[in-house]
Amino acid sequence: MRDSGTSSGTSRRPSRGDRRERDAEGFRSAWRTRHSGHGGDAFLATPRTASPDTHRACASAIDRTIERLGRDRPLADVTDAEIGAALTEPWGESAPATWNRNRAAVISWLTWCQTKKHWAAPSVPADAERRKESVDETRAVAKTTIHRLLSRRDIPLREKTLWRMLYETAAWAAEILALNVEDLDLEHRRAPVQAKGGAIKWVYWERGTAHLLPQRRHPTSAATEAPAPRRRTH
Repeated sequence: MRDSGTSSGTSRRPSRGDRRERDAEGFRSAWRTRHSGHGGDAFLATPRTASPDTHRACASAIDRTIERLGRDRPLADVTDAEIGAALTEPWGESAPATWNRNRAAVISWLTWCQTKKHWAAPSVPADAERRKESVDETRAVAKTTIHRLLSRRDIPLREKTLWRMLYETAAWAAEILALNVEDLDLEHRRAPVQAKGGAIKWVYWERGTAHLLPQRRHPTSAATEAPAPRRRTH
């Protein structure tokens, strides 16, 4: 009598463990073959890059990185060192803000691949660290500080009007000082000035200047206006 369990002619049904191993191997195979280009396209289609500005910044950094890695190359084959090189080559000599922005975009992409899609993907290496950005505190003054300065009662109306107009129009001092009273369009809060090269452009002011101008008919003659003679009293 033949033993059906040991006969070479009979097939054995795969066990549950065999099926799990087969499914796991298929998962690992798909994990290993996920291409850089596909991963980049998938990330850029997510809601986190829905903002046009965010999408543009991320797409620029990710596309240039993928171009260096190879669009059809599996992410699992890319090393951390290669990611570092792909960042350093185009942006290694850039300003810290530029380096940090592109580095952050690539980190977001690779982290998404790893944590959200569970794909094998490299990471940005530790030596490609974030760079310190220098803060230029002279670039802007708080608006409240400006308004407090321009509202001081010890500043003569002549200077206050000129300063306020310069602040609100962002024009050159020479352009404002060259204005005549008849040039001022009080209704539309604007005036034509001659820019460099002789071109004529409009400058616009806001409510603060509009409030001061009717009080002073000659706001731009601060450097030349002589004080009015006092009236004699008898």
